[in-house]
Amino acid sequence: MKTIDEVQQEIIDEFNAFDDWLDKYSLIIEQGNALEPLDEKYKTPDNLIEGCQSRVWLQTAYRDGRLYFQADSDAVIVKGLLALVLRVFNGRTPDEIIHADLHFMDEIGLTKHLSPTRANGLLAVIKQIRFYAIAYKAKEESTQSAS
Repeated sequence: MKTIDEVQQEIIDEFNAFDDWLDKYSLIIEQGNALEPLDEKYKTPDNLIEGCQSRVWLQTAYRDGRLYFQADSDAVIVKGLLALVLRVFNGRTPDEIIHADLHFMDEIGLTKHLSPTRANGLLAVIKQIRFYAIAYKAKEESTQSAS
């Protein structure tokens, strides 16, 4: 499996192939369209991310010491942003997620080209992913110390 930094570099390279932001937005939308749809049973208030202008759901599963995420949104650009974040974080250990330096968004110019509400929503999703990582790490540690 590629490291978080290798996946981020892949994303940076994909975006650097385009000079025009309209092309970059098209790439984001493409990524979102390729995202596996979230089963309706997971579109619950518990999975809804607070702080997003559009509706965003994040479903988390923990298997064999790794976190797996599924996400969906009712906005196409947001869905694409989710796809990028999930590419980086899916299948990672809690430690990898907690200690990841997410730099790809700055490097591809995403942070400058998102509206403040979209940027806040994206940060809310990342914060929630990190929260899950911290929670599962704590649960793992308490299980190990109990045995």
